[in-house]
Amino acid sequence: MSNTFETSLNLKRTALFETHTSLKGHMVSFTGWELPAYYSSARKEVRAVRKTAGLFDTSHRAKLRFSGSDAAFFLNRFLSKKVPELDIGQGQYQIICNEVGGIIDDAVLYRLGEARFLLLVNASSVKDVLNLVAPYLNNAGNVTLENLTDQYTMISFQGPQAVDILEDVTPADLQRLKPYRCVEPFVVGNDVLLSRTGYTGEDGFELIFSNKDAESIWTLLMGRGGMACGLLSRDILRLESGLLLHGNDIDITVNPFEAKLDEFIELDKEDYIAGAALQQIRNKGISRTIIGLTLKEREIARRSYEIMYKKKPIGKVTSGTFSPTIEESICLGYVPLEYALPGTKLQIKIKDVLVNARVVALPFYSKVEKV
Repeated sequence: MSNTFETSLNLKRTALFETHTSLKGHMVSFTGWELPAYYSSARKEVRAVRKTAGLFDTSHRAKLRFSGSDAAFFLNRFLSKKVPELDIGQGQYQIICNEVGGIIDDAVLYRLGEARFLLLVNASSVKDVLNLVAPYLNNAGNVTLENLTDQYTMISFQGPQAVDILEDVTPADLQRLKPYRCVEPFVVGNDVLLSRTGYTGEDGFELIFSNKDAESIWTLLMGRGGMACGLLSRDILRLESGLLLHGNDIDITVNPFEAKLDEFIELDKEDYIAGAALQQIRNKGISRTIIGLTLKEREIARRSYEIMYKKKPIGKVTSGTFSPTIEESICLGYVPLEYALPGTKLQIKIKDVLVNARVVALPFYSKVEKV
């Protein structure tokens, strides 16, 4: 993952910290927060999400509320897809780029009302996102920005049984709720913002609610079959599903076209701060791209390990793990376009040994079933 796990002082704690410690979660430092890396076993947690349902505390994700009659057009300047066209109750995956087209963060935006938006950004990137938008606020018209991160808990509830379990505790018709749509129902009497989104490749939901309700909702979902899961299993799940991690697979040195995020870029927007740079990049074309690799051995290809072709370095690994779902070592990395075709045989340099690897189409794993 993007941050080395280590114990540290002066870390932020979520409202579920005592719940995690009571469940014997192995607590670690991650982006300035103390969070569970795993409980009993990351492998068991991955299996639970793929087969039944798993619970993740994702409260460290920054929650930025933009409100006011000019909020939609203000956000449209910084986000990669057209904000004014969003329906109320609709979410959207967005890329946040700087003026030269580098990726500051990837985020999810929800339109909760005509003039009310919630932007979820990565904890490691929130300062950079705020620094990007802050200079424009004084001349933004009717726009208010509030950082609600510390006031609300966020839980990700993922897996094939998640919808059935949640439907038993809320009046919302979750079977009909489409991906990237959100509702604001009650869950056993508590106000919740509930969206059909996630970061695991499985069907599932993300729930945001007041800190005072954190323990009761977490305990309720565990009691109905959800397994407590930590950062390690979440990283394995997202990598198996070919989902990118900011700080590893994307950052300001990467543009969206290299990261194969073209479908999330709309360049025909007025006043888009990254528009000119991204148009120039598109016109010029890219020379490298992200790829997926499977390894012949069970060795782990870690971040920054060299990707080789005929003993010549051609790129570097950005994320790697052993996948318990497909029983293979897998990794992501960037290479020149001529080496990116699925089936191409490459090597990963691991501890001065060249391990054979093969380029494969992403994702490494996907479900047959569709929501």
